[in-house]
Amino acid sequence: MAVDLLLGLQWGDEGKGKIVDVLTSKYNIIARFQGGPNAGHTLVFNNKKHVLHTIPSGIFHDEATNLVGNGVVIDPVIFKKELEKLEEQDVNYKKNLLISRKAHIILPTHRLLDAASETAKGKAKIGSTLKGIGPTYMDKTGRNGIRVGDLEMADWKEKYRALANKHEAMIAFYNVDIQYNLDELEAEFFESVEKLKTLQFIDSEAYMFQAQEDGKSILAEGAQGSLLDIDFGTYPFVTSSNTTAAGACTGLGVAPNKIKDVFGIFKAYTTRVGSGPFPTELFDKDGETMAKVGNEFGATTGRPRRCGWLDLVALKYACQINGVTQLMMMKADVLSGFDTLKVCTAYTYKGETVTHLPYNIEEENVTPIYAEMKGWKADLTGMSDASQLPKELHDYIAFLEKELDIPIKIVSVGPDRKQTIFR
Repeated sequence: MAVDLLLGLQWGDEGKGKIVDVLTSKYNIIARFQGGPNAGHTLVFNNKKHVLHTIPSGIFHDEATNLVGNGVVIDPVIFKKELEKLEEQDVNYKKNLLISRKAHIILPTHRLLDAASETAKGKAKIGSTLKGIGPTYMDKTGRNGIRVGDLEMADWKEKYRALANKHEAMIAFYNVDIQYNLDELEAEFFESVEKLKTLQFIDSEAYMFQAQEDGKSILAEGAQGSLLDIDFGTYPFVTSSNTTAAGACTGLGVAPNKIKDVFGIFKAYTTRVGSGPFPTELFDKDGETMAKVGNEFGATTGRPRRCGWLDLVALKYACQINGVTQLMMMKADVLSGFDTLKVCTAYTYKGETVTHLPYNIEEENVTPIYAEMKGWKADLTGMSDASQLPKELHDYIAFLEKELDIPIKIVSVGPDRKQTIFR
């Protein structure tokens, strides 16, 4: 059976966790394919807020198997804390949470390296979450990394010591003031590794192949957003993995011809956390209103998100490189109350009008060109059917569907899983 894929189309924080949770009842397996604890997938149900960082967002459904794929990087310390929160909710994760042996492990020294590197960059810093993601992926591509499967081997602590020693030498090379007590960090790390080893480790590509042969329905869950992709994002202000559809194939061992539907999630406006170009960013009261009403703070870092109007140039680009078949628009309720809405439909790039995403979108090269539309006043948060939505929102949706040539199948009108309208 084919694999469906769900990913974000902007700079992350689109609401992927909520939609995975909403869709999980239709799938046997939910599989995370890239990223690590730099992700923050927020789910709200039964008047409770749940934030997941590494564990797939289908974990609250007893009948679904949740797989952490080979493309993911795992911090045992953060993972242990996630498991403990699930225990508080009486979630029986041991029966439905599987870990790929080929997933790489984030060491305490990876996080220290991350901090040293970012500090050394000064004003040129990229806005890292400081979770050790980049250094871990660097060790992966440098063929130095430690993987989950190594934890089953007799010599894994020797491998750990050699790599940690190498990291300490690199930290010293940066010549920055990073205070740390490695003995304390390692004590917590090794304790967390023991917790991780209570879970079921699997050869995930064989598992995925057999699941498809057996006709299991599978949803691949992405983290971050397409504009943060290491190849296709706003480099160097990107993450260290492939967040686009191609990443699902390498991050799970799924053949490209086995991908069926690609669900693309976007906010009705645009946000970004950390550094990097953002052509439609607002610095006025409209931007402040979006941030306040939308509660725009990072689920992982707590940092305030930068806010701006919807950028169709960037969104169309993300749809094209991912082969998106269905769209899901999040946070439509946040735009309630604006007299006029703006949508960026093109850029002036170095004096020329372009409708594709150019190589460099820094503000000195790019000026957004906007279309204006009438806003709506209605409170959407209590609505449950598309027929209840105001005409102006229907017009907004119709405009986006025409521009993108892809249907918008879901409109989210609030954080709770019940505040989801199917079209």
